[in-house]
Amino acid sequence: MPRTHLVLDAAFTVGPVRRRIFGGFVEHLGRHVYDGIHEPAHESADEHGFRKDVIELVKELGVTTIRYPGGNFVSGYKWEDGVGPVDQRPRRLDLAWHSTETNEVGLHEFQQWLDSVGSEMMLAVNLGTRGTDAAIELLEYANIRSGTALADQRRANGREEPFGITMWCLGNEMDGPWQLGHKNADDYGKLAAMTAKGMRQIQPDLELVICGSSGASMPTFGEWERTVLEHAYDDVDYISAHAYYEEGTDMPTFLASGVNMDRFIDTVTTAADHVKAHKKSDKRIDISFDEWNVWSISKWNEQQKEFTLDEWPVAPRLLEDVYTVADAVVVGGLLISLLRHADRVASASIAQLVNVIGPIMTEPGGEAWRQTTFFPFSLTSRLAHGTSLQVIASGDTVDGGTYGEVPVVDSAATIEDGKAAVFLVNRHPSESTTVTIDLSGLDVTGDVHAEGVWDDDLHAVNDLTNTSRVGLRTNESARREGDTVTIELPPVSWTALSIG
Repeated sequence: MPRTHLVLDAAFTVGPVRRRIFGGFVEHLGRHVYDGIHEPAHESADEHGFRKDVIELVKELGVTTIRYPGGNFVSGYKWEDGVGPVDQRPRRLDLAWHSTETNEVGLHEFQQWLDSVGSEMMLAVNLGTRGTDAAIELLEYANIRSGTALADQRRANGREEPFGITMWCLGNEMDGPWQLGHKNADDYGKLAAMTAKGMRQIQPDLELVICGSSGASMPTFGEWERTVLEHAYDDVDYISAHAYYEEGTDMPTFLASGVNMDRFIDTVTTAADHVKAHKKSDKRIDISFDEWNVWSISKWNEQQKEFTLDEWPVAPRLLEDVYTVADAVVVGGLLISLLRHADRVASASIAQLVNVIGPIMTEPGGEAWRQTTFFPFSLTSRLAHGTSLQVIASGDTVDGGTYGEVPVVDSAATIEDGKAAVFLVNRHPSESTTVTIDLSGLDVTGDVHAEGVWDDDLHAVNDLTNTSRVGLRTNESARREGDTVTIELPPVSWTALSIG
């Protein structure tokens, strides 16, 4: 049986766990908004048309900041279409997802939904087909109290108080040739810097996110970050990172996806720190990892081939991946990577929340349920507080596919007010792994409790035929004797331990 030994010490920390790393993402894509969070005819709908069963699941998931309204969608979006009387809003073609956007839900309605779930808005501006003027007008509409045409227009539209949005994304994936208004790094960096300067002339204390690479496989990765930050370093606070992972036919590589995320984060921070040194700046740029998840991109590529000129449906079923136990284990591992880089990852958004590659699924007129990936996110959000600890690990390795030999157990830990949480993934495809944890460097008393996700069938799912096939399971093997915790991890499993 493989073995791993972990040492935790309060003197060796990574950084504070910023609550925004448990963020989400809502895009006008497929059935995410319409028939997802918003279904006025549903029996659970509130007075604004939002499904209350979905609201309760989003609250249980524990998401903090939620990015909106895209995604690729935002690069062709006119924010003005989504405000004012609903019955007067225009229907538009959404070129990003080959759909028709009704604009029934816009800025005001989405804020009403956020108020119900208790989350903060991260708002993206269109720097694809639009530019600085539209961005500063949206900021004026949203955040100026009164006395200007746009602020008074907001009040006339039913929102007396400003939205008070503090975190803004300067476009989306502008390095991608699929993006409406795609630009090279030099042109985008200049536009982002100009837009940031204009927005700060209205509100200096905004938190602004500049677009980093849309994936580590992009040919400009690294150089893109350096170039755009050379233009905008003094004007922004964060640089974005996006990463999606897919099982394909290579389970060892899939289970080691966290290795790729670690390298991605390290490369982005290195590029940012290079610009910092070049500019002799005292300021540090951190990461907003505002799109990450497991996603079967190959299925989407095939689906796009079916689009026709005459068909632009409203809320089609797009990107509705059904997640397996293996997917949940990988999502848990990606959360471990984010916690391990808590010093530089200030914000992160699982993409997305409902129906569209989401941890929550719905059926029109029917029920809402938790996908397998719901459980590692919700439990990590609930347990990971305070400070992320450096985990000193030693033990056996396992085949990580394209990443070579990797530790059989991946781990992260946090501590706050005498309570510790340890998060573990066993990457071994067939063998259980024994883990011992040395707590002598922590002032933590009390028992240990362990829950996680695993199953004899790695491809078990929760779907409409059985919405509760997979859920959290208690690991009864967890024991504490003095300052030592021992636990046996099943093969291909994710586990969270709470101590104290």
